[in-house]
Amino acid sequence: MYKGLRISAPFFEIGPKAYLYGEKMLSLAKVIDKVAMKYDVDIIVTPQYTDISMLALNTQRILVFAQHMDYLPIGRGLGSVLPEAVKAAGAVGVMLNHAEKPLTMDEIRKTIERADEVGLGTIVCCDTIEQMKQIAKMAPNLIVAEPTELIGTGQISDISYVKESIDTVRNINPDIMVLQGAGIKNGNDVYNVIKAGALATGSTSGIIKAKDPYSMVEEMIYYLRKAWDEINNKDYQEDKNDCLHRKN
Repeated sequence: MYKGLRISAPFFEIGPKAYLYGEKMLSLAKVIDKVAMKYDVDIIVTPQYTDISMLALNTQRILVFAQHMDYLPIGRGLGSVLPEAVKAAGAVGVMLNHAEKPLTMDEIRKTIERADEVGLGTIVCCDTIEQMKQIAKMAPNLIVAEPTELIGTGQISDISYVKESIDTVRNINPDIMVLQGAGIKNGNDVYNVIKAGALATGSTSGIIKAKDPYSMVEEMIYYLRKAWDEINNKDYQEDKNDCLHRKN
């Protein structure tokens, strides 16, 4: 596990996949950045490789992660994603084993090792509880508990899955933080999954396909912070003024 990654609960992940790039990605990233500062929430954003530097240079609070990388060393490997290049571009971490970019267990292990070597945090997607057990032993920084069949459906994991996934990872390595993914479509979903005990959640379709993506970013982070503060008995100001619904 790379010890240099600074992230604290509650946190959130926004994965634009291949929906956004260039100036449209930057516009959304700037909104996310302001919302992250407003609610004091760490937000991971996974842009296209070609946008990593642009986001890293033009935002202050978001954590820029690559969508994937390979474990090869410097040298031959045309078309591969070199860990050192991801780091040099300004990313602070990398996502691995998403359902749309699956890896073998051996590939996951080797890529985590390379990420640790170059100084990148790792967030690894898992489908089943059994897969979580195997990956937790590899000590990534973060695990995404995300049933593949729910991705993009608007259906969220049931409470028993949320609790079991958290307990499973915690019993193996309590330093790994667990994010509950898949099916998050609005602020109410975010609120419910955090109240169920999750440290974090995230969304792609719920934001990117929303009628107003900028407004949805704020809605989701508002309810993330609200749920977390209620659980931890912190005063929460019920004020949603100055919502960032405009392009910057």
